[in-house]
Amino acid sequence: MARFRLSRAWTSSLALSLAINLTACAPSEPQAVEPLRMLNHWDNPDGSVERGYAGRSIFWSRGGIDTLAIRKYGQKNEAIGINATVLNNVNASPKMLSDAYLDTTACYADLLRPYGIRVWLSVNFASPQALGATQTADPLDPAVQQWWRDKVADVYRRIPDFGGFLVKANSEGQPGPCDYGRSHAEGANMLADALRPHGGQVIWRAFVYSPSDPDRAKQAFAEFAPLDGQFASNVIIQIKNGPIDFQPREPVSPLFFAMPHTRLMAELQITQEYLGHSNHIAFLAPMWRETQLAIGRLPNLVGYAGVANVGTEGCGNRLAEANWFAFGRMAADASLSPDSIAREWVCGTFPSANDEAKSAIVRLLMMSRETVVDYMMPLGLHHIFAWGHHYGPEPWCAVPGARADWLPSYYHRADSIGLGFDRTEVTGTSATTQYPDSLRDLFEPLDTCPEDELLWFHHVPWQYERTWQCCGTTESLWEHLGRHYQRGVDNVAVMQQLWQSVKGEVSDATFDDIARRLDKQQRDAQWWRDACLLYFQTFSRLPWPSTAQPPVHSLDDMMRFHIRIGNHECAPLDVDAPCK
Repeated sequence: MARFRLSRAWTSSLALSLAINLTACAPSEPQAVEPLRMLNHWDNPDGSVERGYAGRSIFWSRGGIDTLAIRKYGQKNEAIGINATVLNNVNASPKMLSDAYLDTTACYADLLRPYGIRVWLSVNFASPQALGATQTADPLDPAVQQWWRDKVADVYRRIPDFGGFLVKANSEGQPGPCDYGRSHAEGANMLADALRPHGGQVIWRAFVYSPSDPDRAKQAFAEFAPLDGQFASNVIIQIKNGPIDFQPREPVSPLFFAMPHTRLMAELQITQEYLGHSNHIAFLAPMWRETQLAIGRLPNLVGYAGVANVGTEGCGNRLAEANWFAFGRMAADASLSPDSIAREWVCGTFPSANDEAKSAIVRLLMMSRETVVDYMMPLGLHHIFAWGHHYGPEPWCAVPGARADWLPSYYHRADSIGLGFDRTEVTGTSATTQYPDSLRDLFEPLDTCPEDELLWFHHVPWQYERTWQCCGTTESLWEHLGRHYQRGVDNVAVMQQLWQSVKGEVSDATFDDIARRLDKQQRDAQWWRDACLLYFQTFSRLPWPSTAQPPVHSLDDMMRFHIRIGNHECAPLDVDAPCK
């Protein structure tokens, strides 16, 4: 069994000294170690980071290799059990396999090797064609196969312990074997054949959603489940934790249970693409624990991949670093609880703080993710954020010519009757039938479906009543929806109070920065509450919920408001939806 010593330092920025000793906070020997514990960096050759909210890429900058920063990055990963890293975006540029980029990759491999970290690359499936070496990228074409064999041999001459390739294929415009009438298995196995003599592996992402089924949540399962047992022994299928795309809460992906004869890897997102970027405090260990508990100890699960939140500005804010830390610790030791990880991180990051301050920060972290779910997308709502950059609410979003399953209305299905996506077998898309019987029987009936996932699986009438377990009240869906949104707003205020209580126990710079972000989070929580309830009220035509405070925004103003940012930057702290 692998052993990890938490005696290396852990700080908020790659540029800061590694002076904190975590030995005093270290738990006992890990209980369940997965072979692969990997960071996926969505870093581009131009130095930008897709869905990155912490500055520029630490790997691909015009200033050359920052040796000190990379060594500190390696030390941090070694401390928490990370043993592999993918250096570039899954939306991969073919030039990553050019001599210049392979030379740089070899330098990173040399720098990270002392810390037990093997480097990997994301590759574009059409690289031989894009680089002008072949007329096609068909995986059954002998010239294509030979090109990959030669390229892989070249990579291993430079990097003898190279890990392998990560591939995003036939997804969101990326090329793949399906372009030639070939299966995902045929594409993955072609690369696996090239890598096998060198001990390399292929990680093939299952994030696909071709419009073969009217329900996007079913599409990855439909494409991959029939291929179980057809993948080579050095192929790993990487599956996102949920069936859509890293939402604040999703049910577990049914694909984990449908491929017992294939090596699998769970993909989690450390960067907060859908959880307020680095402006909002959201400790994600409780989310990932839900996934671990749902999956259980699958014998064919060989690791975890985390989409990294690392950049030249650390993790964007001091508390966001807890997510990097938590990912590594949970991948290395599945027995650890989110609370114990939060305490471990707080103890090591703020060693001079008194016990009351440490407890306050732990409490803040532990309540933060559920708070975000409450004010964004409670009760199983999903995919109702702004177009493109995914920051802020936009349940009304309508883009001419866009795919239906890129738009919020496809997911929330609000109408005069109710709210939510009917995925039941009896009246809906039958997504429930993709799950094992125990989960299908739980999700299918309206009255037994867990509250957290109710609107994921059911179109629920506005006036539907039940006794809600989260608060013990008996009230309508409409009133309960208001209760969740208001609870989210109220709990951000609690988080602010907790942070105020640690003033003087953390550095002034850290205190001021997190305080500013919590102020922004409070304003954004009100924005989410008002936008969603006012918009859904146009369908329910019911009075404003008595469980929520009156709105501070108008629907018309919010529908006209847009934040002008791209996919490679965080929303500004000082730009807010207009209040009435």
